[in-house]
Amino acid sequence: MSRTRVAVAGAGTIGRAHIGAAQRSGTVSLSAIVDPSPEAQVTAAAAGVPLYRSLSELLERDPPDGIVLATPNVLHLSQALACIAARLPILLEKPIASTVGDGQAIVHAAEQARARVLIGHHRAHSPIMAAARRVVDSGALGRLVAVTGTAMFLKPDHYFTDAPWRREPGAGPILLNMIHEVHNLRMLCGEIVAVQAIRSHAVRGFPVEDTVVINLRFAGGALGSFLLSDTAASPKSWEQTSQENKAYPTYDDEDCYVVAGTRGSLGVPTMRLRTYPRAEDRSWWKPFEVGMVDVVREDPIQRQMEHFGAVARGEVAPLVSARDGLANLRVTEAIVAAAQSGSTIELH
Repeated sequence: MSRTRVAVAGAGTIGRAHIGAAQRSGTVSLSAIVDPSPEAQVTAAAAGVPLYRSLSELLERDPPDGIVLATPNVLHLSQALACIAARLPILLEKPIASTVGDGQAIVHAAEQARARVLIGHHRAHSPIMAAARRVVDSGALGRLVAVTGTAMFLKPDHYFTDAPWRREPGAGPILLNMIHEVHNLRMLCGEIVAVQAIRSHAVRGFPVEDTVVINLRFAGGALGSFLLSDTAASPKSWEQTSQENKAYPTYDDEDCYVVAGTRGSLGVPTMRLRTYPRAEDRSWWKPFEVGMVDVVREDPIQRQMEHFGAVARGEVAPLVSARDGLANLRVTEAIVAAAQSGSTIELH
């Protein structure tokens, strides 16, 4: 089978991760890089592929079988619409767009054209999340009651001095990090229908938040709480517990989610499962049956690239559709609004 030719637009940090995944793939080949920056010339030369300064130049001179759009969020709308018009399958990095309105425009265009659009929520391709969903779907936990989650980590000072825009409204951990957690929580517990939030910037004093407490209500009736901070010296985040991204030190005894039902609970990503053995004999005075869910830990970005190749070839439907990406952005925007207003934001 000939490999599916995939170009990558955007040679920043996440773009380089996609470039590496395409180079390591057994089913996809890297055909080109699109980026006007001088630094991209070095990246393209090292990869041994042509460099184009614009998306229009690529589409005119060497259209690939599929394209990864790992470009700044403000470009997502115009570039996604151009690729949809060219009938080019897209892996569009999260968030789907800068605003819900722009996301709606992408969803409408994609559905009207029956375009193949995969949104780059790479954790959806994690074997850990797949195993956790199987446990929830099996009914082993009973009816879902609650979920607790944490994403507490410490971003160093140079993270903000290197890119001062990260200090300003439009950045902050809600918009930069929480959208990952939203998708994971939706996968595990269903649709989020209401949010509350309290935010603080007491540690750094930037205009944007550094710590947020979030409450969630799911369509099935379960409730959730989430603690988010990028100034907390803690290992309780997906990157530091999942063992999937080798750039981070990991702590295999920590969970960042606990999903609880009427019969048991599951810690993720340790995959510790605690259930009552007899449904008719459940009580906090009774011991749990304790076990571990077997899981293979693999790089979800690599798995996402293999999946995108299959999407581009028309073999499978996107695991994360444009409508899914829009739902994640809608919840994230609602959290921002709840934190600003102090009120409950209902989602419909």
